[in-house]
Amino acid sequence: MTNNKATHERHKRVAAAQPGFLPVKSSLDGNSSVIKPRKRVNKNKKKSWNKFSDIQDVEEFLDDVRLQERATGGLISEKTDDSLFFVDTGETDEKDTQAQTTVKKGKHSKPLRIDLILQPDSHIPAPKNVLAFQQPNAKKQRRISENAAKLAAMGVLPRREKLLQLRRAAAASGVSVKEHPVANNNPDRAFYDLWSAGTPEMADPYYLEQTKKKLVKRPDRLNEKPSVLPAIEVIAPGGSYNPDFFSHQDLLREAHEVEVKKQKAEEKLTRQLAVNEDKATEESTFKEQVEGLIEEEEIEPKEPEGDTEDTVIGPTATQEKKTEKQRKKEKAKRIKDLQRKAERQVIDKQQQLFQLRSIHTSLKKQEQRTKMRQAQRKAQQEAQKSMPRRLSRLKFQTPDLDVQLSDELASSLRSLKPEGSILKDRFKSLQKRNIIEPRERARFKRKYKLKYSEKRAFREIE
Repeated sequence: MTNNKATHERHKRVAAAQPGFLPVKSSLDGNSSVIKPRKRVNKNKKKSWNKFSDIQDVEEFLDDVRLQERATGGLISEKTDDSLFFVDTGETDEKDTQAQTTVKKGKHSKPLRIDLILQPDSHIPAPKNVLAFQQPNAKKQRRISENAAKLAAMGVLPRREKLLQLRRAAAASGVSVKEHPVANNNPDRAFYDLWSAGTPEMADPYYLEQTKKKLVKRPDRLNEKPSVLPAIEVIAPGGSYNPDFFSHQDLLREAHEVEVKKQKAEEKLTRQLAVNEDKATEESTFKEQVEGLIEEEEIEPKEPEGDTEDTVIGPTATQEKKTEKQRKKEKAKRIKDLQRKAERQVIDKQQQLFQLRSIHTSLKKQEQRTKMRQAQRKAQQEAQKSMPRRLSRLKFQTPDLDVQLSDELASSLRSLKPEGSILKDRFKSLQKRNIIEPRERARFKRKYKLKYSEKRAFREIE
């Protein structure tokens, strides 16, 4: 019992020794006779700590602190003497007495009981409402304002300020500013006939675009032609129904060169795909039959003659350490080589002064070479404009020339035989001018094979 009492007294002394603590309740005094006996329990688990730990003295201390805060607005030990005590001299001012008498004479000088009950009896200020001071997007607005302040310090104006200054300058100079279209729901907007044939001037631009009365601005890239070739190419003079002899021969020569190129390409393909057929002979068959039957003698490598005892096996001998005299000689030689190189560089620079004419001529030649290459590149680019581009996996194939042989020429238009097809010619022209991509005829492929079956009538005939 004495042990429990000593422990309790020690806890009280520790609580009272806290800074800024002044006990108000009498329960914290040493005269308290309510002392509970200590229980002997195991405190090796947190559950036992919470259940059997005696924290009554700590709770009493905290309750007393809260009471002081509610009654006086803080700890009494931290208060000044003037706020806690006053000196009663027994004298009262006349003004105070007059003010009290005037208050007493009034009808509503005493507050109601219900108002006194509802008034707060705590000197602790109410907690600050954080939500009342929050602003939506405060961080974003702060960042925008900081950026605007930086730009203003640099002398950069925002877009709205620039537009306002331009508008003011235009108004001062008398220049008309571009006005925005009037809204559809504006009652002061002018009316117009919706079904009239003419286009109203006050109509909405969006309405004009949607009704196709005002075309949308076409991009400049769509106005560029994909090829410089004309839509209809005029055939060579040799392709006429009654051509000149020489022009006809030129056309035949051109068609002949095309056919020769095709033939050479076919011959090259046949050579590449040809199979080397080596015919078997008696000698080759005999070698194949005898192969593996005769054992070849293994030729052993001859060992080099001489004494092998003198040969050194192992790491090579290390280089001997250089003497100080040798190092000095090598250093002097290195310095001499460096000096000779520096002198040679100075001499070369001096000699370049006498080579100014040759250097000038070489620079001129280089400039001419670059100009010639630029001209060639430009000519190549111009030539590529008239060539068909690669628009798909297939390459454009030039159609065959429509040409007649000398014995096939007709004497009159009545006996003239038609050559080629207009539809095919237009189709190839669109491909050549890069308007459509080269195509090939779609191949029909059956999903299932055809199944043949004999009917009864066919069997009866047989």
